[in-house]
Amino acid sequence: MGEHRPDTLLDQHAKALRLFGTYVRAIADGQWDAPTPCTEWTVRELVNHVTGEQLWIPPLLTEGRTVEDIGDAFSGDVLGEDPNASWDRAAAAAHAAFAAPGALERTVLLSYGPASGSAYCSELTADCVVHAWDLARGIGADERLPDGLVEFSIKEVMPYADGLAASGAYAAALDVPPGADAQTRLLALVGRAA
Repeated sequence: MGEHRPDTLLDQHAKALRLFGTYVRAIADGQWDAPTPCTEWTVRELVNHVTGEQLWIPPLLTEGRTVEDIGDAFSGDVLGEDPNASWDRAAAAAHAAFAAPGALERTVLLSYGPASGSAYCSELTADCVVHAWDLARGIGADERLPDGLVEFSIKEVMPYADGLAASGAYAAALDVPPGADAQTRLLALVGRAA
């Protein structure tokens, strides 16, 4: 998990949340059940997953709770009747938790063990970027990701790319075509064809 200067990391985290939120607001009424590159998730299930990830952040980071403490509090549907508002609330609370003084230096007890707040933030930033692409593809939106977020995500994913498929978090990495751009390289690392 990458360590980054806190101001840069928080800026990248905010940009990733804004990017995902832009696609959430672009979902048309008839698209919530559409498939996504995450074969087990529809558009709604993908948005629900990423929103749920944001909901975990304040209790884990700010309150120092454990995964076991929280249990299944965020299982099932967390979007309710107004998915856009649910996303906006979860994203704002997540970013506020990471931006709080000292938050990036704290130790967070994650499912795979303790991690620094900055490593947790880096991981979720890259995850949000990849899922923004998934959502864009699912709704037929512009799939071009911002270069800065792509480069950030490559640096974050590269050190543990080999273990991603084994963890079940992503599909197996794909071969990167010769001369591929950064976005194609990032997507290949996480098992997605551009």
